[in-house]
Amino acid sequence: GWACWKTYAGRPETNLGLRHRCVGMEILGKSLFGNGQSVDSALAIPTLKASLAMRRRYWPQDESEILNTQSNLANCLDEAERYDESLVLQREAYARRVALFGVSHELSILSGSNIGATLLKVNKWDEAKTLLGDQLLPVARQSLGSDHDLTLTINLNIAIALLYLNSGDALVKAETILKDQVQRRRRVFGPAHP
Repeated sequence: GWACWKTYAGRPETNLGLRHRCVGMEILGKSLFGNGQSVDSALAIPTLKASLAMRRRYWPQDESEILNTQSNLANCLDEAERYDESLVLQREAYARRVALFGVSHELSILSGSNIGATLLKVNKWDEAKTLLGDQLLPVARQSLGSDHDLTLTINLNIAIALLYLNSGDALVKAETILKDQVQRRRRVFGPAHP
């Protein structure tokens, strides 16, 4: 991370030099965030913010890369427990991906799933259940298949939301989903998979 940043930091302010600097910043931010330590997340956030600002300023037409950088920043904010900021960026990225690629594209579904996971962290069980169960799961099943890892993750998060809703019907439904999850994951990933 640091070596990449240091290599490109002094490059001339040409389009190629700026692009290398921006990529170097993003690699640095992702490597700091990737360590999973709160200190590193605190360092990664301003680095990823700077990279996002550079992408928006110099390459506004490259919306896919802007959305990737924005998602990395949102994930880093989420890891740092700055959920409100993370949700704003996640919702914006989801809306743009749906507009660009359609609701059934894997990146759109992944963006929506990230919102659902963050909603679970902030105890918004009903909103998470609605987003994951009513909007994302049917689309994920249709476009990715019921055994796709992302579809399985959405199902698991629905079960978690239902468990926390803690009503009789919700608990029964959560149990059904979890039993199905165990069978599917064993079939898809094999019995030795943790």
